[in-house]
Amino acid sequence: MAQRFVHDVVLRWSDMDAYGHVNNARFLTLYEEARVAMFFVGARAAGLASFEEGIVIARHEVDYLRPVDYGDPVRIEMWVSSLRAAAFTVDYEMFDGAVLASRARSVCVPYNLANAHPRRLTAPERDFLSPYLAETESM
Repeated sequence: MAQRFVHDVVLRWSDMDAYGHVNNARFLTLYEEARVAMFFVGARAAGLASFEEGIVIARHEVDYLRPVDYGDPVRIEMWVSSLRAAAFTVDYEMFDGAVLASRARSVCVPYNLANAHPRRLTAPERDFLSPYLAETESM
């Protein structure tokens, strides 16, 4: 079984909608916070800073399984479901307490911000992502 990167995200008052639930668009922001933690904080702790030079999102998919009420932090678990030469796919599960509230997927493309073009994954980046690689079912 692949390793999962786990990150707790604190909900903010501004995450709520008029019904007292986390707004559906804010789910992407919560997933982004977890992804940034993995590719900036987690990768840097592993001695890798190249992700900080640029990653763009080519695609998002989100399944909303239940409303998330404002309150305690949510737990986001992430892993890599696809690893290609110049792109990788991150899968997520968001838990509100012990309850699975959402699933999502992002296609990430390493990007050279200075030259404004996609780039290939480096060997150290592939090494960082490999422990998180797992085959998953379609969303």
